[in-house]
Amino acid sequence: MIYLFIHQNFPAQYRHLVRHLADQPGNAVYFITQPNDNQMLGVEKITYTVERGSALNRHPLTVDIDEAIRTGAATADTCRRLREKGIRPDVIVGHAGWGETLFVKDVFPDVPLLTYFEFFYHSHGADVGFDPEFASIFSDPSRLRTKNAINLMALDATDWGHTATHWQRRLYPPEARHRITVIHEGVDTTRVRPNPLAWLRLARDGRILTGDDEVITYVSRNLEPYRGFHVFMRALPLILKRRPRAHVLVVGGDGVSYGIPPVPGTSYREMMLKELGSGIDLDRVHFLGQVGYDTYLNVLQISSAHVYLTYPFVLSWSFIEAMACGCVILGSANAPVLDVLRDRVNGLAVDFFSTTEIADRVDEILDHPDRMQAIRDAARATAVEQFDLRDQLLPRWTELLDDLVSGRQPVVDFD
Repeated sequence: MIYLFIHQNFPAQYRHLVRHLADQPGNAVYFITQPNDNQMLGVEKITYTVERGSALNRHPLTVDIDEAIRTGAATADTCRRLREKGIRPDVIVGHAGWGETLFVKDVFPDVPLLTYFEFFYHSHGADVGFDPEFASIFSDPSRLRTKNAINLMALDATDWGHTATHWQRRLYPPEARHRITVIHEGVDTTRVRPNPLAWLRLARDGRILTGDDEVITYVSRNLEPYRGFHVFMRALPLILKRRPRAHVLVVGGDGVSYGIPPVPGTSYREMMLKELGSGIDLDRVHFLGQVGYDTYLNVLQISSAHVYLTYPFVLSWSFIEAMACGCVILGSANAPVLDVLRDRVNGLAVDFFSTTEIADRVDEILDHPDRMQAIRDAARATAVEQFDLRDQLLPRWTELLDDLVSGRQPVVDFD
């Protein structure tokens, strides 16, 4: 079989699937992407670049569509070069968000195309307007319509779609949902698992923390409002006052993945430290930055209470990985989280904005570790039963691709 994947940031969400397919004898795997340093044995990476247009005389609302068309055209040119080499994929898989899949079917009209529909924008009821403290970069509903135009063109230009969670599919128009399969990327739960022997040495003073300590954890790719960093920080003074033995581990960089950037020359971490001042005991609050994967797992494995806050937006991989590690998760009580978290069954739901409730739930967890073991076990079971890579997701991915190659309509599992 010949597989072609398309995503501007190789290997992105397709890392596990691509690795699995490339390891199968007789398969050839190609990946079209924009230039980066990532490599994967057995996968032929093909890069493209996009010629950016001039802003001169261009209406502001056409910027996203113009960039998507340019990206789609560059991707299609790359596909044509493959075709000219005599390479015809059996199936193509790609992400819709930046326009990459828009013209693929014009090059390979008879090849089934499976497109990732990650997010359909809404001016109300999702991330936009959720947090009144921070204006959204997408607060203009007209711009959201043009962003969604890319989604809708991609829907018209594909054979089938996939997305990671039921909530993400519910964001799409009803007439589109019957063509989108809900299938997560999966978590390797044999590697991402509880480890009672895990430990972490703090670089600042050499202190070693283990699961026997009171360890409160927070993880995000970048420390920013979209992932509730500001709310978490504002809860810390009360938490630290109540828990004099607790240490707080914060994983994440000072960049911005989503939403508006902070004041130039600073970061949200610096802004919150300045706001909270002496309320944050930096001898017990440890900013680890972006860490390696093994260190990240150690943080989760020694966690006593793991705080996960998010706007109504795409659920982080780290949420499922925290479940797989058996963390007691305090998750914000909004739609993407409640797709997976069941309050007081496999985690605790908290009001995103309530610093007092967050501190109260931390107390409850740390005061009753034995009672929390059932929640830890249920969290781990949820990850294994619903998101395990080897036994659950890879077989489903294989079935989905086989259906498309064989001309069968995939089964849609509505929630």
